[in-house]
Amino acid sequence: MSAPVVVGGGPAGATLACLLARVGHEVVVLERDAVPSDKVCGDFLSIEAQRSVTALGLDLPRLGAAPITALRLVHGNRVAECSLPFAALGLSRRVLDEALVRLAAEHGATVLRGRRALALHPERAGLRLATSHGDMLADTVFLATGKHDLRGARRAMCAPKSVAFKVYLSLASRETDALRGHVEVVLFDGGYAGLLLVEGDVANLSLIVSARKLERAGGNWDGLLRALTAACPHLAQRLGGAAQRLARPLAISRLPYGFVHAPRRADPPGLFRLGDQAAVIPSFTGDGVALALHSARSAASAWLSGEPAAEHHRRLRGDLAAQMRRASWLHAGCVATSAQAPLVAACATFPGLMRLAAAWTRIPRTAERRIGFAS
Repeated sequence: MSAPVVVGGGPAGATLACLLARVGHEVVVLERDAVPSDKVCGDFLSIEAQRSVTALGLDLPRLGAAPITALRLVHGNRVAECSLPFAALGLSRRVLDEALVRLAAEHGATVLRGRRALALHPERAGLRLATSHGDMLADTVFLATGKHDLRGARRAMCAPKSVAFKVYLSLASRETDALRGHVEVVLFDGGYAGLLLVEGDVANLSLIVSARKLERAGGNWDGLLRALTAACPHLAQRLGGAAQRLARPLAISRLPYGFVHAPRRADPPGLFRLGDQAAVIPSFTGDGVALALHSARSAASAWLSGEPAAEHHRRLRGDLAAQMRRASWLHAGCVATSAQAPLVAACATFPGLMRLAAAWTRIPRTAERRIGFAS
């Protein structure tokens, strides 16, 4: 039997590699980036994500993770605030991914950096991966390419015409202090933005915007940012005097929020989907990393037990069904222009609604228990 191949060294792929390697299995990780890199992600670690990462042996505070204990919901001049029902952390994907990939290598996984997977071809003898360094044949492939589809194994989905952006900023000191300990979600016509601190007091500004809104703002990041700060005094204040730390913002289009892979007869029997290749939760929930880690643990448990990939996908779909449904409802409310002002007004009057929403969009405790977490 050939060693399983993990395509992607993000949180899902690196965690899967750790789990298999530390119990003595050979495993190969193909990571497209030769050096640590940033990803389009809100960098929010929920309590579920923290439990999973800590169990692998990572010390998140030592990595510089910034504590987050409260949520602000913003629309125009209106701000609603509440404490979170759990203590969260802000940590950049550059730091988190690198720590997890290094840990996988320490456990014995073979990590091949700068190896780009190009296509997947099911064959009678197994799964053939076309890569930037030649073809590989494996009995099992764990697909953890994040938001990027692989030719021959594309997700069955219909994504809206939207664009996600991410940029890191150094805020003015008073704005850094005002943001500290909080995650802010700013609703605007055509989408929403998230703002939080990560290691080193660097601010992560991530947002999802409709293609139509982006086009009306000139079709570029600078025009969009001008439009957003003009419409939202709170965001204008936060970003006043800020210095952008990336040469240009990261961007990706057509995120299929609400997608959960359903097993199909045409699925190759040895192909396990992880992370965003298995399920994509709306970004405002802050549970994307937790979901990726959960999918990795679920897949590792299935593979180690000799279960087929279809069983992993079926169980994962059951684990996430209710969470995805609730998150999709809330996402629809956050992006509907007519609902934004009433939503923030209701949350300002009844802050407990935000705590309920935060708790309501977590991975269910029953699902965590199935893979050995949560009491």
